[in-house]
Amino acid sequence: MSPVLIVMGVSGSGKSTLGQALATALGWRFIEGDTLHPPANIAKMAAGLPLDDADRRPFLEAVADAILASRRESPATGVVLSCSALKRSYRDLLRAHAGELTFVLPEMSRQQLAARLSKRHDHFMPATLLDSQLADLEAPQPGEASIVVDGAAPTAAQVARVLSALANHGIFSPGRATTS
Repeated sequence: MSPVLIVMGVSGSGKSTLGQALATALGWRFIEGDTLHPPANIAKMAAGLPLDDADRRPFLEAVADAILASRRESPATGVVLSCSALKRSYRDLLRAHAGELTFVLPEMSRQQLAARLSKRHDHFMPATLLDSQLADLEAPQPGEASIVVDGAAPTAAQVARVLSALANHGIFSPGRATTS
């Protein structure tokens, strides 16, 4: 089964930037999770309303479907996907539907996140929802395949940290773009 990395976390943590950089470094496919939200979810968030568990379920199922489709299309190539995956129950749902996954969490302080969000004006997720996302965020627990990085570090340093952790777990070997 091809490996899957899910770059998780709250809005503004750099999921998409890190995910794209990881996919490039690994030679894997990148899937932008924001494109998998149902229109009703985007409208709700754009209106400043937080998503609840019922809202998130179809999104998480779409994420799992995208992983399975990617594995069918390119069984020997891994995939990197951005997805908030804030709660353990959301990550459990993804694993139940899509199999083995490794989560990457770029950690940042609330102040750092708020500063980033204040500069972002082209996204449907308003900065006013940061506190609701932080309230829902459950860091990966023991037993969950995960890698935590300093989200305030330069992207290249975050990528290096993830690649090192992947190599230590036998998921990726430096110099080899895909897994066999």
